[in-house]
Formats: sequence, C-alpha cells, structure tokens
Amino acid sequence: MLPNVPRMKFEFHNDDHAGFISRIHERLPDMHRAERRLGEFLLDFPGELASYDAQELARLSGVSKATVSRFVRRIGFASYDQARRVAREESRTGSRLFLSRAEDTPATSQLDQALLEERENVARTFERIPESEIEALAADLLAANKVWIVGYRISQSFATYLYWQLIKLVPDIAVVPKGGESLGEHVASVASNDLVIYFALRRRMAGTGAALSEISATGARIALISDEGMAPGTTLRWHFRCRTETRSPQFNHAAVLSLCHWIVVQAIVQAGAHGRRRLRLIDELNERLGEY
Repeated sequence: MLPNVPRMKFEFHNDDHAGFISRIHERLPDMHRAERRLGEFLLDFPGELASYDAQELARLSGVSKATVSRFVRRIGFASYDQARRVAREESRTGSRLFLSRAEDTPATSQLDQALLEERENVARTFERIPESEIEALAADLLAANKVWIVGYRISQSFATYLYWQLIKLVPDIAVVPKGGESLGEHVASVASNDLVIYFALRRRMAGTGAALSEISATGARIALISDEGMAPGTTLRWHFRCRTETRSPQFNHAAVLSLCHWIVVQAIVQAGAHGRRRLRLIDELNERLGEY
C-alpha cells in the first residue's frame, strides 16, 4: 500500500496548443484567397501574431491590414489584441513553431549561430543552478534505495541517456514508463526512500501535475528537469529549468544534456573509491565479453 502522505497539488500549464492552430485548420478551407494566404503563413509561423501588430503582420504575410482584421474574427477572436494575447501565452509554453520567425536572418552562418545559442543556453541555465544543488542530488542518487527516471515523448530520450550513464554507478535504476506501460504501474512500487528524476520537456503530457502529485504522495524525493516554459516548482526538492531557446525549427537541448552530464560527473566524484572500483569492474567485464 502507498504510505498515507498528503498529496501536494502541482499545477502546470497544459501544453496542448491546438486551440489556436486548430481554429485556423478548421476554418482554412472556407476562407477567401487572401485570408487563406494569411492562415497558411501563420500555420508556419504562429509566433508572428504574438510579435507584431496588425500592420506589420500584414506586411510580412503579403495581405492587407483589413484582411488581418477579418481573419482574426473568422477564427473566433473578438479583436486582434485578443488573438495576440492568446498567441503570446502559447509562445511561452507551446510548440517550437510559436518561437519561429519569418524574418529570422542571422548575420553569422547557421552553424556559428547554433553554437552561440548553445553556449548561451548552457550559461543561462547554470547561472540559476547552484553547484551545491547538483551535489545534493548526486548524494541522493547514491543513497536512494531505487532511482526512477520518468520521461514521455522527447523527454524519454533524455531519461534513457541519463539512465545509461548512471547505471554504471547505481545498481537499481529504471526508466519508466516503457512502451505499452502506464506510469501508475510503477508509481505503485515507488517507496519513500526512492529518488524520482522526472523529465518534463515540452510538449509535456497533460497529466504532468497529477503525476508529480502522486509521486510526491509516496514520500520519494523528486528532481524535476524541465524547460523554462514550466513555472518554478516551489514545493519540489529540485526543479532544474533548462533554457532551450533557438532560432531553428527545433528546440536546442544542449543545456539539458549538459545538466545530465554534470549530474553523472558529480555522482562519480561522490561515489569515491567504491564508484571507481565498480567502473573498473564493468570495464573488465566488458573486455572479457568482447564489448568494447
């Protein structure tokens, strides 16, 4: 049975932004040619509505300002300002498309720009994370009875990466849920002396807040790793918010990987001689097994 621990309520924004985009998809077939041109432009660059006034949006999309006004009413908004407010909110928590801009023309090469973005994302992320917090998480990793790493969608990729690094040091560790499994099947086994590392990068599952509440009720310690779109979790032991900003069509996850790396490095340091012996044993076994 789960321990009788009061459930904390975790409330996060639901990252389902179909509200804005689905309005366009639904009404696009019935639109006049100019409105359809604007609709197709916004499906590619929905963030433009959040960034520009009606006149600027008209210029970018090649339609008239009157067309912009008709368009926002056709998709169900009372005014351009109302549509803009919704788009701004969605740009904070939603699809990467909301951050893409039609006028993004970096002065440097694309590779140079990408490297600059990665360095800035990593630097900004670690400015907010005291080294002592990573040290404390590493200590809990080594002391926990079992470590659970949770991730859905793209988050499961990072959960699996961290798992393959930590399994060298932590004997009892698992990535959940796997294909066909529900999270509840595993939360039922989480104990108060366990540690749960929960990746919640967007697009997040709608039930993220409920899942964290149920895990918290077990008494286990929780480390949440998210992007900046998730507000700081004040009731969590750890909440590492990684900067993922980029001009490219996909989020930049360099800071997420860097955080994973430093969690592993700190765990190796704190494992000391015992950890080094385990790493040597694994290497020796792999050599004897021919797994180089």
